[in-house]
Amino acid sequence: LISVVYDALSNTCTSSLENLKSVWEKDLGHGIDHADWSAVCNNLYFKCTSLGVHKLNYTLINRICLTPLLNEDSKIHGLIVQLPLDSVHTINTERIINSVAPEKDVDGLTSINAGKLARGDLGDCFIPCTPNGCMELIKQTGETNTSRFRSGFCHCNSLFVHFSLYSDVTISRSCVPKPIECLAKEVGLFSDEVELYGRTKAKVQLKTIDRLQAQPDGKYVVVTGITPTPLGEGKSTTTVGLVQALGAHLKLNAFACVRQPSQGPTFGIKGGAAGGGYSQVIPMEEFNLHLTGDIHAITAANNLVAAAIDARMFHEATQSDKALFNRLVPLTEGQRKFSPVQISRLEKLGIKKTDPSMLTEEEITRFVRLDIDPESITWQRVLDTNDRFLRKITIGQSPTEKGFTRTAQFDITVASEIMAVLALTTSLADMKERLAKMVVATSRSGQPVTTEDLGVCGALTVLMRDAIKPNLMQTLEGNPVFVHAGPFANIAHGNSSILADKIALKLVGPQGFVVTEAGFGADIGMEKFFNIKCRNSGLKPHVVVLVATVRALKMHGGGPTVTAGTPLAKEYIEENLVLLEAGCSNMRKQVENAQLFGVPVVVAVNAFKTDTKAELDLICKLAKEAGAFDAVHCSHWADGGAGAADLARAVQKAADLPNSFKFLYDVELPIVDKIRIIAQKIYGADDIELLPEAQHKVELYSKQGFASLPICMAKTHLSLSHDAEKKGVPTGFVLPIRDIRASVGAGFLYPLVGTMPTIPGLPTRPCFYDIDLDTESGEVHGLF
Repeated sequence: LISVVYDALSNTCTSSLENLKSVWEKDLGHGIDHADWSAVCNNLYFKCTSLGVHKLNYTLINRICLTPLLNEDSKIHGLIVQLPLDSVHTINTERIINSVAPEKDVDGLTSINAGKLARGDLGDCFIPCTPNGCMELIKQTGETNTSRFRSGFCHCNSLFVHFSLYSDVTISRSCVPKPIECLAKEVGLFSDEVELYGRTKAKVQLKTIDRLQAQPDGKYVVVTGITPTPLGEGKSTTTVGLVQALGAHLKLNAFACVRQPSQGPTFGIKGGAAGGGYSQVIPMEEFNLHLTGDIHAITAANNLVAAAIDARMFHEATQSDKALFNRLVPLTEGQRKFSPVQISRLEKLGIKKTDPSMLTEEEITRFVRLDIDPESITWQRVLDTNDRFLRKITIGQSPTEKGFTRTAQFDITVASEIMAVLALTTSLADMKERLAKMVVATSRSGQPVTTEDLGVCGALTVLMRDAIKPNLMQTLEGNPVFVHAGPFANIAHGNSSILADKIALKLVGPQGFVVTEAGFGADIGMEKFFNIKCRNSGLKPHVVVLVATVRALKMHGGGPTVTAGTPLAKEYIEENLVLLEAGCSNMRKQVENAQLFGVPVVVAVNAFKTDTKAELDLICKLAKEAGAFDAVHCSHWADGGAGAADLARAVQKAADLPNSFKFLYDVELPIVDKIRIIAQKIYGADDIELLPEAQHKVELYSKQGFASLPICMAKTHLSLSHDAEKKGVPTGFVLPIRDIRASVGAGFLYPLVGTMPTIPGLPTRPCFYDIDLDTESGEVHGLF
């Protein structure tokens, strides 16, 4: 608490302003912006006692307002303004009082707080000292239990459930979101840390991490699932519902961190991906469409690399060494000069020269010739649209390319390595380094060719400078959500960004919760969350929430095939305990997989309206027998946070348990050994089989120095095995490794198990048939 006392001390203050500045900075725990300090120096004389009392000059008080440093600094919980009792000083009392932010007005005298007190609205304002003290004394007598502690982290919206609102988008529009700047303020962000993108979304600057460095982290929870049906089992919905329950119903600080969806599936077969029912991120149109342009930035950066690769091969094929050198290092004002990225390439080549005129002919040749083997190029162009006809294309067919054609392909943008880099980076400097290390091809002599060799890495950092900032949105009940990064969950690791998690963990504080989601089932998304994401971030999770459904478990018990877009068979909408119990073997295996990492597991049974109580109870019983700390059935889709309150209480208890988090393997093991450990321990395979191309890549990457990277398995998410048709817990199989590829910038190798389409196609009737814009109201129709 800082007491701001107005007194006439200007004539008695003998300390220098610089000494006072250092005392102020020490007291506040951080530096003062030069402009703010100049304003203080120009208007105020004050001295700071050891109690942090700031005394301000009366004669200047009419000309100033309290600096935003005091109002916005989370270390300052309140301000007391002591006004003069005499009539000597003429001051604007109302202006002084109202310069204090209402939430820090301990006296409760600002116009806003006084108005709230007058109408009896005591829920979210300071009450003046004397009545507040009386109320505290009354509470301590035990005569009343009507007062309940509230963290004050975030004001949650009241949710009115209307069963007639069956559409996700209709439910989303039934709730008016808080202005995003208000939400940012509630969670402890400063105004200069937030960049607004309209009224409902904003970016958060990375300097927030530095400011909150000393703040202890909150509890870290990852939501994963059993092996799903093609329909999905509700991990996103559970993530949002759990955060709403923790925040709005248990009154705990809670933050959700989720991936940004690709627009490809939005207009293709899947539709929107903001959660669902009464547990979703809003506004869902903003969430599912362009958001703040991060995916477009990745598209631009990725395709700049692709253009650079083909242009460099073309120019090397059509020019002499001398011509290449003269164009790569052009004369400027009569002299040649290397750019910083070219100096880096020279150092990589072992050429310790910075004067272009000093290079020998042999050094010039090495410098200008990347000598890319066209057959080794792994970098593809990307587009955030489902387009099956771009899976294999021929480029360079124009006469201007002089016959230099080659076969290539497009991937969907979220499959780009740049997306994985964004998700795994820990700072702007780290992102720049990762972008420079991305390997795009191999030279004919077997050396890796990177974006730094192409000279494009600095430009990539510029294109990604805004995308690195997490995007702030909110749930239906007004809880904060970071939506940031959206890497594929098969050829990449399928988790949202490390930076979003780190900022959220600081903002919620040590008793708060950050809930993030891992893509696909626990055998894929959760395993990569632990072995790749946590290895990069250094964060240790407290709880695994494993989402299960009656529908999926019946499928694993031998039920009929589940196909998107077709009605469910009667086995899935009628009670069948025998089928269900048989399928719980998959849940048991996924619980065991989570326990391999030493983290307690809570099973969340996502209930559908056709599920019976007997079925839900059976799953909970078998989950506990399998070793889960607890298992509860939830109705958050239908009831919002209230429907996940029991889950939230179970997660809160589990988070207090001691855990012995550990990785599954040591990254220094040989590549083949790491793959075998995942295959045997997580999937249940007897062994692995490396096909010739995969064996060649093991030898190549070991030679190139990439053998110590972690493994990111690319396999089907519809089975624990490599065969999507094998449900339950397959046994007795050997896992075939078709190929291995390297995402060196992101920091992992990804073995390919079977074929992996990296750009989806459109179905016969895509979702875009139903999507339209009301030109009168501006509302989007048919998104989901």
